[in-house]
Amino acid sequence: MTQHDDSFIREVNEELRSDQVKYAWKRFRPLVIAIVVLIVGGAIAKESYEWWDTHSSSQSGDKFLAALKLASENKQDEALAAFEALEKDGTGAYPVLAKMRAASVQQAKGDTAAAIAAFSEVGKDGQAPQAMRDLAKMRAAWLLIDTGTYEQVAAEVESMAVPANPLANSAREALGLSAYKAGDMKKAKEWFQQIANDAAAPRNIANRAQIMLDNITASGKASS
Repeated sequence: MTQHDDSFIREVNEELRSDQVKYAWKRFRPLVIAIVVLIVGGAIAKESYEWWDTHSSSQSGDKFLAALKLASENKQDEALAAFEALEKDGTGAYPVLAKMRAASVQQAKGDTAAAIAAFSEVGKDGQAPQAMRDLAKMRAAWLLIDTGTYEQVAAEVESMAVPANPLANSAREALGLSAYKAGDMKKAKEWFQQIANDAAAPRNIANRAQIMLDNITASGKASS
């Protein structure tokens, strides 16, 4: 994974230092998002599993596993129907888990708006554990980078971009990229600088932030 990240960073650095910023963004956006989702998922996996295990029931669990199998077989419509049924009739943790998985299926089907709405809804669900709510907000924010406004991204994750939050730097990266895409280089620089200044920031996030800072500085579009 480290070798892959390093290769990715070298390629991005070359692209961002060229005049093809828009091309670079389109090319590397899916990989950046995938990496962030993996990081965020790993950060909450233990807590989410414990919550799931505590609240699970065998009947809903069997239905959830069956729906996951449909999704893995790329039977998206059938999987979506199965997850939506669990949202209505499942017990314990399964309705929320099903909604999250249904949102991922909707995203895979190309219905980004529906996926964002579902993730946002989970993010506002006071009955779900905070870790799962934060993951849902992060997923919504990363989809909104491409399809929404900076304000919409900020509404999802700005409250997480604080030192006490374990997902602070992922939130800052989403905010920085959204501001960059919107052309607000000053605000983008502020978010990326917060990552660069955080000694606890994961190396891959810190490296990407520094690439963006170098690019912003080279563009001369943001004041010091």
